[in-house]
Amino acid sequence: MVALTDAATLDVTDEVATLTLNRPDARNALTQDVSAALRDHLAEIECREDIRCVVVAGQGSAFSAGGDIERMRERLESDESLDDAVATLERTTSETMSRVVDCPYPTVAKVDGPAVGAGANLAIACDIQLASSSASIGFVFRQVGLTVDAGTSYLLPRIVGENVAKELVYTGEVCDAERAAELGLFNHVYPDDEFDERVDALVERIADGPTVAFRHAKRLIQDGFDKPLDRAMVDEATAQGVVFETADHAEGVEAFLEGRTPDFEGR
Repeated sequence: MVALTDAATLDVTDEVATLTLNRPDARNALTQDVSAALRDHLAEIECREDIRCVVVAGQGSAFSAGGDIERMRERLESDESLDDAVATLERTTSETMSRVVDCPYPTVAKVDGPAVGAGANLAIACDIQLASSSASIGFVFRQVGLTVDAGTSYLLPRIVGENVAKELVYTGEVCDAERAAELGLFNHVYPDDEFDERVDALVERIADGPTVAFRHAKRLIQDGFDKPLDRAMVDEATAQGVVFETADHAEGVEAFLEGRTPDFEGR
C-alpha cells in the first residue's frame, strides 16, 4: 500500500513503514511542506496496527541537507516578527522531531549521502542509524550563523557526550561514515553496493520481533536518563506486567522450550 504526498512518501510493505523525504532537487531539506508531510504520515502510522518498524530515508543523493535556506533568506528580507519566526519553527521542524522521537514503533534512519543540520537531527531522532559508506553527518548550524535547534541539545549529547557534542557544534565538522560510527552517530556502516540488502536484513529482524515489548523497551530506555535506578526498575517491572499478557510472550516461552525460533506476530 502506498500513500503519496508531494513532499514525502509513505510505503507500508510487510509491516515495515518507509518514510521517504521526496525533495531530491533540494537535497531533501526540511522545508515546511516536507516537515508537514512527515508529521502527517507519522500521525497516520501511530493509528495503524499493521506496522512494526519505521524506516526514514531520503530520495536521491542526500538523506537531508537540513534547514530551508530559502526560507531563511525570505525571513531576513521580510518584516516577519521574531515571535512569529520562533512560533513557526516550533510548529514545523521542532514538532516533526518530537513526533519522530515519540513514534511508538522502532525507527531506523537509512542514511545514504549527507545528513546535516536539522537533517542530522532527523537521523539521530530515530532509534537506530544505518549508513552507507558514502554517508556523512554534521551539525553545521554555525555555517549559517545560527545556534542549534531541531533537538540538537537534547539528542546529540545523549549519543556522543557533552564535550564531543560541543566540539561538533563549535567546529561544524561534517563526519564521514567511519568517524560517525566511531562516535556512535551511526550504528552500522555498510558498503554502498550492499547497503539496501544489509539495511533490509536488519529492519526485517526488528520487524519480526515482539512489537509490544519493543514499544515498552523504547519508552523505558528513553526515559532512563532522567530516573534513579530504583524508579527505573519499578517502571520496568510494571511494563513487564503488561507484556506478560501478550501473545508474543507466550510464543517466546513456548518456542524457547521447544528449541525453535519464535514466530512473533506483534501482539
